[in-house]
Amino acid sequence: MSSLAALSSSLFNGGGGASTWKYQEEMKVSKVGKLRIRVTSMAASSSPAQTASFADGKANKLDKLRIGVLGASGYTGSEIIRLLRNHPHFQITLMTADRKAGQSIESVFPHLVTQDLPNLVAVKDADFSAVDAVFCCLPHGTTQEIIKSLPMNLKIVDLSADFRLQDIAEYEEWYGQPHKATALQKEAVYGLTEISRAEIQSARLVANPGCYPTSVQLPLIPLIKSNLIEVRNIIIDSKSGVSGAGRGAKEANLYTEIAEGIHSYGITRHRHVPEIEQGLSEAANSKVTVSFTPHLMPMSRGMQSTVYVEMAPGVTTQDLKHHLGNYYEHEEFVVLLKNKEVPHTRHVRGSNYCLMNVFPDRIPGRAIIISVIDNLVKGASGQALQNLNLMMGIPENLGLSCLPLFP
Repeated sequence: MSSLAALSSSLFNGGGGASTWKYQEEMKVSKVGKLRIRVTSMAASSSPAQTASFADGKANKLDKLRIGVLGASGYTGSEIIRLLRNHPHFQITLMTADRKAGQSIESVFPHLVTQDLPNLVAVKDADFSAVDAVFCCLPHGTTQEIIKSLPMNLKIVDLSADFRLQDIAEYEEWYGQPHKATALQKEAVYGLTEISRAEIQSARLVANPGCYPTSVQLPLIPLIKSNLIEVRNIIIDSKSGVSGAGRGAKEANLYTEIAEGIHSYGITRHRHVPEIEQGLSEAANSKVTVSFTPHLMPMSRGMQSTVYVEMAPGVTTQDLKHHLGNYYEHEEFVVLLKNKEVPHTRHVRGSNYCLMNVFPDRIPGRAIIISVIDNLVKGASGQALQNLNLMMGIPENLGLSCLPLFP
């Protein structure tokens, strides 16, 4: 049994004289096979009776943080709703969807028919005084001005690409329009949870990473920081379920266009390239350029990145495995597989896990890294919830401990 202290304290000051809660988490990670068990403890500045009630997940609605979901009619919006309904301390009080305004959520997503949720409203009609935090699941380009107009007291996790790139000129180059909230861009924290935990904890606005960048950066950043791999000649071959292309009606995403084949797209110009290179360059303290090609696969969700790297002189694949194993030893959601086990997307489906492993290439001095995630969970909504948990100072695994769906 090993332990580490983590995630101490942020505050939430509830409106109307509500108690100020402080949460402190002590993680005790026990490995039983591959099962990792996290035990959390909480401390509060309110009475013992209130503390016990809250810790048991039996707090009344006044104890819960009020959450808004902007863009609730998309795939990431519906996934946020699914995860939040399992969260003991978050309650959805606002959902927006401009084209579906006035409708119930079950009319948009019938699988949510059993849930007691507010009707959808247009963003312009939303009452943001009734929420404490917001998930913004709107398309890129529309998010900036909306977030700029939100009350400054709200905690915000943005799932679009609008605040991911630090360089405004680079954003304009890759997204074809000028950035309209440059002051907010400077404030935004890039939310790759396991890499930037400390910065996320104190942030007001978090830019949630893209799905491809999450699958790529989680294995590569620790290796680059430790100088175990060369930053030249990195080749990334990534494959995603069709949900990664969004819910909008597009001819290229029709069943007959996608089924029974592999669909390469965004070759040399995919918009996640600058995001990947930004993270790797920051880790290397020098400019990193990668070769990246994404593909849509005939499956609804799941993502695999196969990364080909050149190892530093004298470094072996066992050195890479040892370092990644140590780096993520106490992480709940990032798991390095043992021996020659190959990560498969079906083993993370519906979960917030990232599974990875390292293999020797037949070319001397090179290694192959395989990383898999669910593009809608760890690649989007799950990581967003993990980040908001951190921002609110509560255990980051709350609402996220569901096992993968299999088969």
